[in-house]
Amino acid sequence: MPKITYIEHDGTEHSADVPVGNTLMEGAVNNGIPGIEGDCGGACACSTCHVYVDPKWQEKLKPQEDMEVDMLDFAYEPNEHSRLGCQIPVTAEMDGLVVKMPEKQL
Repeated sequence: MPKITYIEHDGTEHSADVPVGNTLMEGAVNNGIPGIEGDCGGACACSTCHVYVDPKWQEKLKPQEDMEVDMLDFAYEPNEHSRLGCQIPVTAEMDGLVVKMPEKQL
């Protein structure tokens, strides 16, 4: 099971084993990691699972679809490393992935 590291805005790190097939958002919510809310349950209808993906991992992830790009317009301080955790399914190759969370979720 891949180990994902979620880093809060203040630098607090949380590592979690996330089952293959779950999303990054599900991994955070199911492991009680603060900072990712997932209000829409993974329907790509909010931006409360916004994360910043470590640049060395960006090209290893499933590419963004238009709906995710549009929804990131509603995220808090999006940048070129922004993704929605609900749109990133976990694969075995993601062991060691690091994502940071924004100061708040909108």
